Amino acid sequence: MAGKTHVVVVGGGYAGVLAANRLTLREDLMVTLVNPRPDFVHRVRLHQLVGGSDDAVVAYRDVLAENVRLVVDSATLIDTTGRRLTLAAGAPLGYDHLVYAVGSGNAEPRVPGAAEFAHPISTLEAARRLRSILEAAPPTAPVTVVGAGPTGIETAAELAEQGRRVTLVCGGVLGPYLHTRGRRAVAKQLAALGVTVVDGTDAVVTAVTRDAVRLADGRDLPSEVTIWTAGFGVPDLAARSGLSTDTAGRLLTDETLTSVDDDRVVAAGDAAAPSGLPLRMSCLNALPLAAHAADTVLSRLAGEQPEQLRQGFYAQCVSLGRDAGIFQLATRSDVAMRPHVAGRTAARIKEFICAGIPRQLADEARKPGSFSLHRMPGGAARRRRLLDAHRAQEQAIAVVTGPAR
Repeated sequence: MAGKTHVVVVGGGYAGVLAANRLTLREDLMVTLVNPRPDFVHRVRLHQLVGGSDDAVVAYRDVLAENVRLVVDSATLIDTTGRRLTLAAGAPLGYDHLVYAVGSGNAEPRVPGAAEFAHPISTLEAARRLRSILEAAPPTAPVTVVGAGPTGIETAAELAEQGRRVTLVCGGVLGPYLHTRGRRAVAKQLAALGVTVVDGTDAVVTAVTRDAVRLADGRDLPSEVTIWTAGFGVPDLAARSGLSTDTAGRLLTDETLTSVDDDRVVAAGDAAAPSGLPLRMSCLNALPLAAHAADTVLSRLAGEQPEQLRQGFYAQCVSLGRDAGIFQLATRSDVAMRPHVAGRTAARIKEFICAGIPRQLADEARKPGSFSLHRMPGGAARRRRLLDAHRAQEQAIAVVTGPAR
């Protein structure tokens, strides 16, 4: 390994694993993956872990290239000047290039009592704790799921299918990403499963207690187990390290996914904010972003100019228990369209996608460079139009509000 260029990938989720595997395309690279857990978390199955139909864990040996070194530790600081990554337990790691793929998790809830009495689901440890809590609760215990994005909908459906008394508090509309027609299909299936959906302007949680959830209209919903799925946040490693971030804490990059502060740092997945116009946090975007980030590093090592980011195929697939779901199609701008697939067919599509993700990672481990979804034709032009519209909007706001002080 002596004399090889060292690339450190921070984060061993979907983006981190695919980027690490792809980097093995060059034999003169030493690739190290830093992750706080010894196993790969199949995050899109965490709601199934809570429901008891899957453990949401895959061994790294099944998805990670053999010549990628795995370091089980947590990164605490990136020293870009010294090109060194500080770890919580182990010795610091020097690097020549770094891929920032730290992922995302539940945003810290600001509602009184939520941090104390509500249970998150976005990490393996949190999902396992919640599973134990549900197993200890009586089958008739009222369960309230707060947040009606994909995670909230899937969790509510999974538990209701087991006969649990579930209320889904939307904090607004059900499935805000979905087209109106898709939303109606989801509402119909949730009703068939017995889920009580509380939506509208008053469906905002103002407080959580040990046995209830209080809404903005003053109602108290009985809740022996409250599950919090509202909002996502990203780790603060970039900000802590003095790197530029957007307001959500994602690493600010250019259109090649290179940090605006350091061309030896690239970002991938949920924690990337290219040109301040990030893609939707999802596995669907994490894999193409990871491939693009790895390609940026490989291009620089080859003395070539990295390519600009492209927009790819967009959709959202949500399971509604084990036997139903919805596959919502979207435009290149990631706006939901009228067409969707529902019912058992959508459930089969969702399972095909979930089962296929580890296979995609394993394929990239066996044949680095084989992943190509980030190179779909037409995406570059669409991305440029989105950026032009975004910049025009920023300029209009600047004219109204005046220059920053």
